Amino acid sequence: MSDVRNITLLGRDAPLWLAAAALRRALAPAGVTVRAVALPDENGPADLYATLPAIEALHNQIGIDEAALLRGVRGAFTLGQNFVDASGAAQAPFLHSYGAFGTGIDGGDFFPHWVKARQHGLGVGLDDFSLTATAAHNGRLFLPDEDSEIYGRSDYGYHLPAAAYAKSLKAIAAHLGVEIFQTGGAAVERSDDGIAALLLDDGLRVGGALFADLTREGLLREATGGAFEAWAMPGDRMLTALAPRFAALPVYAEIRAGTDGWTGLFPSLTHTHVAHVFSSAATSDDAALQAAATASGLALDAVKIRTLAPGVASAPWAGNVIGLGEAACSFDPIHGLGLHGLQLGIVHLLGVYPAEGVSYAARRAEYNRIMRSHFARVADFQAAHYALQNYAGPFWGAARALPVSDELAHMIDFFRARGELAPMEDESLPPDSWRALFTGHGIVPASWRPAVDRVSPDEATVHFRKMLGFVREQVLRQPTHDAYLARIVQRPHG
Repeated sequence: MSDVRNITLLGRDAPLWLAAAALRRALAPAGVTVRAVALPDENGPADLYATLPAIEALHNQIGIDEAALLRGVRGAFTLGQNFVDASGAAQAPFLHSYGAFGTGIDGGDFFPHWVKARQHGLGVGLDDFSLTATAAHNGRLFLPDEDSEIYGRSDYGYHLPAAAYAKSLKAIAAHLGVEIFQTGGAAVERSDDGIAALLLDDGLRVGGALFADLTREGLLREATGGAFEAWAMPGDRMLTALAPRFAALPVYAEIRAGTDGWTGLFPSLTHTHVAHVFSSAATSDDAALQAAATASGLALDAVKIRTLAPGVASAPWAGNVIGLGEAACSFDPIHGLGLHGLQLGIVHLLGVYPAEGVSYAARRAEYNRIMRSHFARVADFQAAHYALQNYAGPFWGAARALPVSDELAHMIDFFRARGELAPMEDESLPPDSWRALFTGHGIVPASWRPAVDRVSPDEATVHFRKMLGFVREQVLRQPTHDAYLARIVQRPHG
């Protein structure tokens, strides 16, 4: 068995430094050396990471201070994504907010009570029972406290300008003791296990027992015979651009569906970061630029266009090479899941990291099983958005025609029948995210759990009124996004 007390990472930008810092922080007590071989950066000024709330736990594990991070990278908070129809189909907008809907009634889940009440004429939408959704609609950040945590989960993510985020993470990785190597390119020295060393362009040889590939193109995959399975998604090109910031900073991203693709507006402290995804088979790069400018209504700068290739590695861990981030799975950019996929890989790698002198074949097999399962669930979430939307235009027509997995088809049918989410293994997105997606696309469950009928309509109404009053009261106490960010920027030691 090889010495597993060292692992060498190959990658670039924030994914490399986030993985290196997390692995070093977790494995240093076991005497594991973490080496990071950094390829030239690719992120430009327009690139931004929209993160899910789960990233906060990884940041905490590494020791990242939230205020210092946002101050340093000029980032912002986000309470979710607002999906808007700009295609002319008149589909109602909906917010995928990062928080819970309602609080328990009679010891049971809130949602089926709401489903029943809607069937009987309740005119109050799901968002009105959510602390985060109501805050977002009112231009306020939501900062959880003891009272709100008793009511329900209220989470936020971040909008992190990519280049500054990478710079911050690199400094943290170096501080934690990650050995750093810079190179313009890397060749592979093979071994019976897969890879013996990376040969850098300055002649340096960086060996290791285990290697982690964090490159978008999967540079180490070929050395281990790994394959990459493409996923069918409607867009294969993405334009990114930088635009002026909004006068009042929204506390969510807005995803605008045009006839030939979608345009995302992601606010940061100093700018609006614009992303536009389209199909090269139907739209030229010049036409995409015009569409992005029209959809955003903003002057665009620092424009960059790249190819998208969503898919998953057939075996994320092959030989002695572990694929992390886009080397293992590349998601469609619409829901901001890139760092979520990386975080899943890091967390599960730490769970199966091999001990000295022990064969890691079984751990490798389990890692591949669980990661493929996790990635499939996240991909189904994205596929659901494309399958259920009713936007107009060729891009969206092609999206509706894409196949869906048997598991997703069952989830949709089950939710439509009685408003429940079919339990799935290795689900990493919260139930309320699925509920926001399904109800946002107009699925009206036909029924509800019979146990709900134990609560009379009058009693349910009392509960609903109390919830709505609590939500309004809590939201009015919250700061605006601009006000809270100003406090962070102005109090570097606060």
